[in-house]
Amino acid sequence: MYDGLLVIDADAHKIENPLVLRDYVEPEYRNRVGLVVDERGDQRARILDYNPETGKNDLVQMFPRPRGTNLGVFRGLHPETSMGAMFNRVRIEHMDQEGIDIHVIYGTLNLIFPSILDRDLAIALCRAYNNYIADDCRGYDNRLKGIGVLPLQDVEEAVKEMHRCINELGLIGVAVPPNLPIPHPDAPQAFPKIRTCKAISHPDFRPILQAAVDLDIALGIHGSPGSFMMSGIADHMETFVLSHIFVQRNQQQHALARMVFDGAFEQFPTLRVGFLEGGCGWLPDLAHAMHEHWEKRIRDFDPQNPYRPPLMEFTKLMIQERGTHSSTNIISQAKNLFDLLWTADKDPTKINDSSLYEHFEIRHRDPMEYFERGQIFVSFESDDPSPAYLPVGMGEVGKHVACFSGDYGHWDGVLRGCVRDAASVSNYDRDHLSLLLGGNAIALYGDRLRQSLPAYVATSPSLSSASR
Repeated sequence: MYDGLLVIDADAHKIENPLVLRDYVEPEYRNRVGLVVDERGDQRARILDYNPETGKNDLVQMFPRPRGTNLGVFRGLHPETSMGAMFNRVRIEHMDQEGIDIHVIYGTLNLIFPSILDRDLAIALCRAYNNYIADDCRGYDNRLKGIGVLPLQDVEEAVKEMHRCINELGLIGVAVPPNLPIPHPDAPQAFPKIRTCKAISHPDFRPILQAAVDLDIALGIHGSPGSFMMSGIADHMETFVLSHIFVQRNQQQHALARMVFDGAFEQFPTLRVGFLEGGCGWLPDLAHAMHEHWEKRIRDFDPQNPYRPPLMEFTKLMIQERGTHSSTNIISQAKNLFDLLWTADKDPTKINDSSLYEHFEIRHRDPMEYFERGQIFVSFESDDPSPAYLPVGMGEVGKHVACFSGDYGHWDGVLRGCVRDAASVSNYDRDHLSLLLGGNAIALYGDRLRQSLPAYVATSPSLSSASR
């Protein structure tokens, strides 16, 4: 705890121990997954994937990708937390040292599973990881909470695996990627080098969202650099520094905007989603942009009644601006222009096209309401002052969306003083700080987390701040 407040790391990480994880993979797939050392001397996963060109499992995938744009991390082991991310004895010591009560644990290698083309291999790896993390987190007085991973390559199997994760393995939620790479329609033969993406809000994935609602669990959306997932500006960056600056933010911004405007939150009003490891400083700007565009282009926009400047006023102003010496020519040109624009076959009042009404299904719902309903959460790390800005940019709801994350185990995570720094980076009042350190994480992960807290914090007064 920190000053008597519950502390939950809402996005800690496991570095999958390859010597152990391999034992969980079904024997028929085991020889298709391994580790290699690249030309820089860095260890990477080597996966023999399905090859669209040959129709065989001979496509060598290296993850994180070692070269090209949107390349992955290299020299990425953290000198203080890598061992703890593999061995829980060390993890617990670090948690005690920093005053962290609970780690909600996502994977590391499994962040690239959405980029695997072979459906059956992806399913097998997801099942193996989920068995592994469930065993790994068991015990420890409920201080380690595993998050499962789903094979989006097969929606039906993903739904089955979600139920197994929660009902059989005892995990508290599942992770999904912000998008799934798919062939680009203009270059289908060049996939996966040339690709587009299917966002997590796509209608094909709605059964997954429905299952999360039915199980009353959170979806943790977690992106990844060095994969084939669409990464926005990072797709055009050729150094890891530049790629990493943009990849997490862009993937989360894209996923959040699509979830809102594709109507996912409207269809599932109790769905809770965490947009993780992308920070939160960008959130007020995106929230404002979503509100403004909804207000001006969806709620108040009438494509059947567009503004048309009056011909006479238009002509008069043209003459005043261009001079009277060419007034006859201007009158003729203006009349021709208006005849061209407003001929009967182009009369917008006579066009029956549903595509004119963009995102019509949310015309009665301000995107800000999804924040107010407690459907959207983000994470922040220890040196980030952005949570203090959220109430300024978003009002009171800005206090209820950000969850603390030490990003434990990853190269850019912080161990020493992470809770203290997060608490003191701005002058938070106690209620707000209670939400940031633990209350918002409980609101995100819900009863699966709330009802299985460590015994020594189950009656903590700080839990009262978790209720909305």
